[in-house]
Amino acid sequence: MSDKTIAFIGTGNMSYAIIGGMVKNGFNASNIIATNRNQEKLEKVAFDFKVQTTSDNNEALRDADVIVLSVKPQMMGDLCKSFQESGVDFSDKLFISVAAGLTVKRLREMLGQDVKMIRCMPNTPSLLGRGVSGLYGAGEMPSEHEFVQQVFECTGIVVWVEQESQINDIIAVTGSSPAYFFLFMEAIEEKAKALGFNDADARRLVQQTALGAAEMALSQPDITISQLRSNVTSKGGTTHAAVEHLKDKGLTQTVADAMDACITRAQQMEQEL
Repeated sequence: MSDKTIAFIGTGNMSYAIIGGMVKNGFNASNIIATNRNQEKLEKVAFDFKVQTTSDNNEALRDADVIVLSVKPQMMGDLCKSFQESGVDFSDKLFISVAAGLTVKRLREMLGQDVKMIRCMPNTPSLLGRGVSGLYGAGEMPSEHEFVQQVFECTGIVVWVEQESQINDIIAVTGSSPAYFFLFMEAIEEKAKALGFNDADARRLVQQTALGAAEMALSQPDITISQLRSNVTSKGGTTHAAVEHLKDKGLTQTVADAMDACITRAQQMEQEL
């Protein structure tokens, strides 16, 4: 990757995962700056990855070419105001936002300039290098586009969307969806316990089955997920009975409705923030 300096403003779990992926994939740790008000978190990221750290956001702003805004959406206004008041010229810097509910237009208003901006919606499996990052670019240079692609590929796969509104769709499809899978796993785990399995065995059975199913899908990309399901569903058998019950109870429509609710909430947040 290039020798650009990148600053992560706010170093929570997601930023930690991205930084870790970058370093493991050969990015120069000395070109990464992490900021946080929590000194313990700064010490951890510095110890684990040998990156620069500071509690001064404006110092990171001054020294970096690329600024990753990874504070909570409700804190973004105060952060951007401090940038405006810092006296630092950030007109030529590239900003990346991982905050849901804040559009490019709103972020530019907060920063007081029509800065180059990329919105990113990652998800929590990025912590394991198995993440998905949806990206939308606004005004970035081709070299910057490629740089951001490389950064987020360090934590999984990358999908660029053409319309900013599709970031809300990404939230529903990948950003929030790990929780959908966890909920389904939780339901199976609870039933396993009710059937008499102890807590440890119930957890092991469910997580190994989920992992195996996911790896089967990954290892056979030419086979549709529908066909993979069909391959383990013998007509008239036990799996068929369970799957048909789920269909009869409206699982497919329930999932679709839940994803629509996710998108609606993301749209509401854009109005609130």
